[in-house]
Amino acid sequence: MTVPEALDRALAELSRTEGGPETLALLVRDQDTRRMLLLRAVLDAAEAADPAHCPPAAKRRLREDWALLTAADRTTDGPHSPARTRLTYPFTGPWARRCLTALTTPEGARELPMELAYFSALAAAAAARAGLPFSTGLTARDGLLCLPSLGVLRTGRTGSAEIEVRHKNGRLTLRGRGASDVHVRLEQGVGAWSGAPAWTPAHALPGLLPGAAPVPLDDLDPYRTPPRDPGRFAFSGPSGPDHAERKRWLQAWSGTAQALRTGGEQRLTETIALLRCLVPLAPPPGSDGRGSSSGTRREAFGALLSTTPATPTALAATLVHEMQHTKLAALGELVELHRAGPEARYFAPWRPDPRPYDGLLHGTYAHLALAGHFQRTALAEPARREAAWAEHARYHAQVAAALPALVASPDLTPAGRRFVDGMAAAHERLSARPAPRGHTARAQAYVKAVRTLWAQRQPPTPPIPNR
Repeated sequence: MTVPEALDRALAELSRTEGGPETLALLVRDQDTRRMLLLRAVLDAAEAADPAHCPPAAKRRLREDWALLTAADRTTDGPHSPARTRLTYPFTGPWARRCLTALTTPEGARELPMELAYFSALAAAAAARAGLPFSTGLTARDGLLCLPSLGVLRTGRTGSAEIEVRHKNGRLTLRGRGASDVHVRLEQGVGAWSGAPAWTPAHALPGLLPGAAPVPLDDLDPYRTPPRDPGRFAFSGPSGPDHAERKRWLQAWSGTAQALRTGGEQRLTETIALLRCLVPLAPPPGSDGRGSSSGTRREAFGALLSTTPATPTALAATLVHEMQHTKLAALGELVELHRAGPEARYFAPWRPDPRPYDGLLHGTYAHLALAGHFQRTALAEPARREAAWAEHARYHAQVAAALPALVASPDLTPAGRRFVDGMAAAHERLSARPAPRGHTARAQAYVKAVRTLWAQRQPPTPPIPNR
């Protein structure tokens, strides 16, 4: 199949909020390729940097780390080598972007040593996973040395500290000045065990299905959450779950595969294909610990950030919602869907603030998938039928209110026109199995009330001056 044919099929499938194995694999390959190109850009920027900005010793160490990663990559053929897995892990994306900024801006020189230190730790972790013997020096930042996929060493000191790291036969020895050696034994897949109190292992949830890869529950990586934004809809801060909190994650996760499958086999398939890690978030500020939030990051493909889910049903709905953002963001890098600007002027029934066109497109797409998920759940599970119909009716009505603005936009490209028309057709097909009349009436009344309130809150349009 040619590239245009593959893209045509991807557009058709994804516009229905679906995506077969070939389409999902296309998105993953493209994102992994972009990540490798971004890393290449970091190496090139470092080599081109002025020695006063990136000293020769830093460039030499970066080359050594890359050589260690290359050696680790040779241990396993294909995209699942320890090195490739680490380089395509979601948070190497935010790291690479920050590193590029540090390498290419005058003010970045101060941050550059710590950004490069993370890459050294990443290379060491990949080499250990590959079983390569090595000895190297790493730098702890703010009292922490993170070895991605393995765990974190807490030095008990503020600021930076040099740590000697040795690996042989699946065992790491970490040695810091004035501290006892910490011995760490690597575990299969994710995590590494040590009896030392200074070591905190990385954790993972089991694969959604037997044979599926475990999913890291990443509460350690320093790049796992974006810098704090004072905006009302910004992510809440990262969470460091204790044993009880991790148990709640596991309890919700253990029933998620079935909850996803009830809403359609496609939802389980895309989650397994796209989800690479979960990041625990703290409850939103001012929620008394009971609020929830979730999100994805374009620069961290495959990561889902979420507060602790209350139930498998809630976690399944979060996954359905956020995997649509993941798919649409990846598709948007493969093909231009629209040329709309960033002006926030569109009504979205799920937000009190005006949205830019791209934000409206993303939100509508996710809500369309949720409408289908809850419709199938209502039809398949008598015990949850009424609650699922209520959810379906709400999402279906919200999408109906948002679609006209999307369809009418003159900023759509030909590919975007096909995509949005496909969304409208998918919404129409859902209408063939409507929710009971009471649920539908309540949902439509709710959307109407929200629209009225939203219109009242908008600033008045300035009068057109006489000429």
